[in-house]
Amino acid sequence: MGLANDSAELLALKTLYEERLPVFVRTARAITRDPDAARDVVQEAFAVAIRRRRSLRSASRLEAWVWRIVVRLALENRSREGRVTWADQAEEPESPHVVDNRRSEVLEAIRHLPERQRLALFLRYYADMDYATVAEVLGVTSGTVGAALNAAHKTLKVRLERA
Repeated sequence: MGLANDSAELLALKTLYEERLPVFVRTARAITRDPDAARDVVQEAFAVAIRRRRSLRSASRLEAWVWRIVVRLALENRSREGRVTWADQAEEPESPHVVDNRRSEVLEAIRHLPERQRLALFLRYYADMDYATVAEVLGVTSGTVGAALNAAHKTLKVRLERA
């Protein structure tokens, strides 16, 4: 790959980092449940992206590719450190999608969802990704994301109506 393409790839990564850093860190923090680990995860994810940038097949998929790295590293960090997920803690940072007076009930209901449903919900609503990006990050189809979100919504509705 030529020097011009390499410079363009580095510039695209730099721009993505500058524009989306708070969202990447917020996402990593919610998964790792540790603000310091979250920053480390995002830094490492971008270091990995820089080192492996030539393996990216399409520049249009850059953000989803970086998201996949961030989520994978955050999940690995959580597993390695034995941390709980964002839905396991009622004091997790505010989300615009959780009404304050039912916050703990919602988080408790989410905690009981299967991992894929929790990640799909989180990436869609907390990280504000569209279905296609969630699918790419999770390595599944958009239909699978839709099915996971639909199942999660139904389960949450039933659990919250009972509460």
